Amino acid sequence: DINDHSPVFPEERIAFDITEKSDPGSRFPLEGARDLDIGSNTVQTYSISPENEYFSVSCGSRSEDDKYVELVLEKALDREEQAEMSFSLIAEDGGSPPRSGTTQVHIVILDVNDNAPIFTQEVYIGQILENMPEGSVVLTVLATDQDAGVNGDITYQLSQAVGQSDSVFVIDPITGEIKLTKPLDFEAADTHELRVRARDGGGLSAICKVLVEVVDVNDNAPELVVSSFSSPLPENTVPGTVVALFSVRDRDSGANGQISCALEDQLFFSLRPAYKNYYELVTVSALDREETAQHILSVTAADAGSPPLTSTQTFTVDISDVNDNAPVFNQTSYTMYVRENNVPTVFVGAVSAADADVGLNAKVTYSLAPVQAAERPWCSCISVNSENGHVFVLRPLDYERLRQTEVTVSASDAGSPPLRANVTVRLVVLDENDNAPLVLYPGQDGSPASSELVPVSAEAGYLITKVVAVDADSGQNSWLSYHLLRATEPGLFTVGVQSGEVRLRRPVTDRDTVKQKLVVLVRDNGKPPLSATAALSALLLKDFSDVRLPHSSPATEDQGDSLTTYLIISLVFVSLLFLISTVAFVARKVCKRKELEAGHVLYGADNLQSGLADAAAAGTLPRAHCYEISLTTGSGNSEFKFLRPILPSLPPQHCASGQDPDEGQDFPCVPVSTEEMAPDNVGTLSAGQFN
Repeated sequence: DINDHSPVFPEERIAFDITEKSDPGSRFPLEGARDLDIGSNTVQTYSISPENEYFSVSCGSRSEDDKYVELVLEKALDREEQAEMSFSLIAEDGGSPPRSGTTQVHIVILDVNDNAPIFTQEVYIGQILENMPEGSVVLTVLATDQDAGVNGDITYQLSQAVGQSDSVFVIDPITGEIKLTKPLDFEAADTHELRVRARDGGGLSAICKVLVEVVDVNDNAPELVVSSFSSPLPENTVPGTVVALFSVRDRDSGANGQISCALEDQLFFSLRPAYKNYYELVTVSALDREETAQHILSVTAADAGSPPLTSTQTFTVDISDVNDNAPVFNQTSYTMYVRENNVPTVFVGAVSAADADVGLNAKVTYSLAPVQAAERPWCSCISVNSENGHVFVLRPLDYERLRQTEVTVSASDAGSPPLRANVTVRLVVLDENDNAPLVLYPGQDGSPASSELVPVSAEAGYLITKVVAVDADSGQNSWLSYHLLRATEPGLFTVGVQSGEVRLRRPVTDRDTVKQKLVVLVRDNGKPPLSATAALSALLLKDFSDVRLPHSSPATEDQGDSLTTYLIISLVFVSLLFLISTVAFVARKVCKRKELEAGHVLYGADNLQSGLADAAAAGTLPRAHCYEISLTTGSGNSEFKFLRPILPSLPPQHCASGQDPDEGQDFPCVPVSTEEMAPDNVGTLSAGQFN
């Protein structure tokens, strides 16, 4: 055999109930542990953990197969000291290494009535008034018993009475309260001696002594007699004024006949001893009727009895009014609103002031306070009702001229002398939608609608122009929105609702009319909304980009139209010269006719390379360059822009003279060299200098 098993107790927890009167040496048998091993590997020893002074473990064998284990009581138990205890019983075998098993032992100590009740005091002393009603508690006795259960349950009883006490007192057997069974009489007996027995459930008892002292009762209250009293008092009465004079007396003697007087409210009044048992009621501080119009004063006279008896006299002092309060407005300032274009004498609000005084001192009248010359000018459009403070606007107001104004309203009472207060009333004029939008751009002064140039190559979203408008109103009435009202091609244009920007909705096509007319509606956000229109026109031109049409007067526009006509005639004449000089380009010139009539001529290397070379060889053309001609219908003097050369150098230049369309005179030939035509020297020539 090898030691491969630990000792095992039959039960994991063993409980014993042992009385506290068990003698030391008492034995309590236990069920031993079992070990499957044999020989020295089986259970050899038992021990207790933790060790204690009350119990030990003993083991042995009556025969080879009969082993026993016992719990031995080493010391007398005391339940009142320790009611329960627990420890572990350990069984250990003789193997190497040894193995052990454990079980829990729980000891419950049973109580024995070995403690008598004990009172908290040997002598109880109580006092009770002679006029206490039947059933009143005199005092409570208390005894304790350290035993438990029935042995600790205590009951009380009166064990001895002196004289008539048995019929006067009774004790509650459970709580120990001693109560009266009938009223006491101090004159018959001032002291009562009782004995109370406390007994537990086991028959043990204890006795204590109770002394009850009867206290005399003060049964006569003081009397208060008023000699003089003044009411009402004006609120400006000086401190120290006598209001009332009275005397006090008490028929009792000794301490029960000693009287003291007290005033509950000593903030404005106080009591002052006069002579012997007379007192004066006087004022000690300034009175204020608005704070307290009536003072109810309670004077209490009390004797020195136990408990003391008291008598109360009430003085009602009325305070008469003095005009010491100015009117007070219910607001520090007033803000009232009126819509412009109001009807005359319209009600806009009311001011209200209250006066804390009464009667005529509180009657308030209202008026407009005059302003000093150095202050803001007085507004004649506001009136206030003197009786109720209603504020009226006497005439129609215009928000665009007067947005707000302030006046000072005065409130005066009818006192003597009168007191007054002022308050500022601010009148705010509210805007109404009475102003239509005003178009600033394009100008709408009766002149022909302005024209904007739009290149036909422009993409959708191209910005054509922007309509600018303002509204003299404010707030929502000045919020403007822009809408396309009419257009030659409605689907071609779009207008930004908030920005007023006129843009292309889609690319320009050949089917679109060259001159487009648009009417933009500008509408405010008022109710009902007001609107204005802006008329403008746009010219759809080919190969023109980022060109804006300057706005000019009608005279300037007529002059520009005349100059444009002369330029077109000159271009046609030059084109005929090219057609005559070179037959090879006749077909191409016919295709370019529309572009020439539209005011845009472009001579490039792709269509003039060979023709210009032949003409230059004949000595009829200068050095070849690209000419881009920009024609504007609204400018006073159109310009030609010379760009970089697109052909190589040709034979020496030739010049042709022309005529200035503006002056009607011949203009001289202006030779242009190759250096002047270089890209760095790009410049402009007027129509009269066109070479």
